[in-house]
Amino acid sequence: MKLFKHILSLSIFMLAIYNCTTDDELVDLDAINAPTKVSAAVTVTQDNTGQVTITPLAEGATSFMVDFGDNSAPSASMRPGSSVNHVYEEGTYMASITATGLNGLSTTVSQQIEVSFKAPENLLVTIENDATISKTVHVTATADFALSYNVDFGDGSDPIMTNINDVTTYTYQEAGTYTITVTAFSAATETTTYTEVFEVTAILQPLKNAPPQPVRDVANVISIFSDAYANIEGTDFYPNWGQATTYNQIALNGNSIIQYGNLNYQGVQFGATVDASQMEFLHIDVWTADENVSLDIFPISIATGEKSVQKNLVAGQWNSYNIPLSDFTSQGLSMDDIHQFKFVGTPAGKTIFIDNIYFYKAPSGTTTSMVQDFEGTPPVFTTFGNIANTEVVSNPDPSGVNTTAKVAKLSKTSGSEVWAGTFFETTSPLDLVSYSKISVKTWSPIAGAVVKLKLENQDASTVHEVDLTTTVANAWEELIYDFSEAPTTDYVRIVIFFDFGNAGTGADYYYDQIQLVNDSGASQPIVFQNFEGTVPTFTTFGNIADVQVVDNPESSGINTSGKVAQLTKTSGAEVWAGSFFETAILDLTNNSKISVKTWSPKAGAVVKLKLENADASIVHEVDLNTTAANVWETLVYDFSGAAVADYMRVVIFFDFGNSGDDSTYYYDDFALTN
Repeated sequence: MKLFKHILSLSIFMLAIYNCTTDDELVDLDAINAPTKVSAAVTVTQDNTGQVTITPLAEGATSFMVDFGDNSAPSASMRPGSSVNHVYEEGTYMASITATGLNGLSTTVSQQIEVSFKAPENLLVTIENDATISKTVHVTATADFALSYNVDFGDGSDPIMTNINDVTTYTYQEAGTYTITVTAFSAATETTTYTEVFEVTAILQPLKNAPPQPVRDVANVISIFSDAYANIEGTDFYPNWGQATTYNQIALNGNSIIQYGNLNYQGVQFGATVDASQMEFLHIDVWTADENVSLDIFPISIATGEKSVQKNLVAGQWNSYNIPLSDFTSQGLSMDDIHQFKFVGTPAGKTIFIDNIYFYKAPSGTTTSMVQDFEGTPPVFTTFGNIANTEVVSNPDPSGVNTTAKVAKLSKTSGSEVWAGTFFETTSPLDLVSYSKISVKTWSPIAGAVVKLKLENQDASTVHEVDLTTTVANAWEELIYDFSEAPTTDYVRIVIFFDFGNAGTGADYYYDQIQLVNDSGASQPIVFQNFEGTVPTFTTFGNIADVQVVDNPESSGINTSGKVAQLTKTSGAEVWAGSFFETAILDLTNNSKISVKTWSPKAGAVVKLKLENADASIVHEVDLNTTAANVWETLVYDFSGAAVADYMRVVIFFDFGNSGDDSTYYYDDFALTN
């Protein structure tokens, strides 16, 4: 069976001249556009009959009609996916394809067709390895009188049919020497064939460096191996631990990279013991040419030994990881005496390349809160100005400042309005009190494009917008918008416009990682529940009464808010009685502590705070004691040792360890803090 690419012309020996007309007088194009991308997939029999099979194609079409251009009757109405056969005499014709949409709006494409029954002549074939993709070849064929060509890649796979002059790309399972056969076709019974014995090569090492590392203050980074930072001197990257691994360092454009071959395990002995207890992440970049390889990464402590995190590597690209140190500390690893690394490859015997190994923490004085990163359930997008629907797609360029998996894609359709854009609504109002700026990571095909960011309240009666300009093309950059002058309101709608002021050209733009930013130098607590709005759903356990939101019984001191939660530990209730509610996923990366205002009738009562993920398979709890009776106080719980998880359930226990005695407790203002 042959694999056919779309052959976009209707000729047997083709000259394509497109002439498009759109019937749009009666329908509002803001509602439904006429069909677009009208074309045809075409095949021809090699028997001198001139029989052509035409399969119309389009976006937004519900039916097609083909006028063959030879004074014969046009085709009947055809459904998408249908084909029509037609026999041409030798000569030149003007055929047309009409695509019609659901509302009757249509688009017509006209083409000149020249039919020739001569066998292909002067076949020229180019075969070359891809310079950047391993085991991938590109084949191009040209010939006089040819319509198409197919390629048999010599590995037992089906030949691939392609338009003459177009490129056929194919990736082999294995590198090696193959006999590649190219056959050119016209409408004649005769074909022309070319054969070449070709060596397919594998790319066994990176051809470009890992993404550049950000500028970091020396106080915020401890580097083991990186050309971007000052490394610990005297580190041994190949100590003799009895391993089978080989070691080398290569230089790529002046940058040093570690190469470990035949890897089973490999140690790294630091030049000095590292206190990474104040750091937050371990960064590492890893590249391999081998498929289905995983790497176990072990920091090793003098006091508490080794703990690991496993990463599955994607072959042929840099894998960049920012591993929260809590992934290790949650296993009992101390971070104040790290003196070694160990790497274990599975399966053994493969080769990896490593760069940029360092511990780091976020700059002090800047705090962020994620609004939307498009990694979970996509928001509901609304577009305007005649552009295509915004959608969440795989990151087309996971490099530089953005290596995340999913991003939003906005295609500014050709001819769309200068003000075309898209918006989505947030799950809660944006906190522009604690954060006065919003950062957005953007990818634009052009530098100098205006990217307008606009905030609106629910009915768009209050809006504020800020313009920034892209500074690079075809690369991710971070734009930071200052909303400090925005009027006070509940902003719940984020609107973005790319290349504002210019009509659409069909260009694609991408954006991601929309965050609230506070760079004032003061770390702001993030209140995630204050009981002033919609009351959360409480679940109680241990035979206590239902938790209620009530008026603050003592609006004084550190808590003068109007509403608080009330928990009564009923007489005879279990020693572990308590209550929980659910919230949005808590970000413990930037804020590792949680503060709670509490009111207790007695000092010395244990107040346990526990975090759980959705199914309670991962939990972390911290105990604190009240220090005063009949007064509000703030208890600050340290969750820096919590395992990385999507914590969304907050559980609280008052006077934990003692049976209920009908005492009433109050709590309020849960906040993420440092």
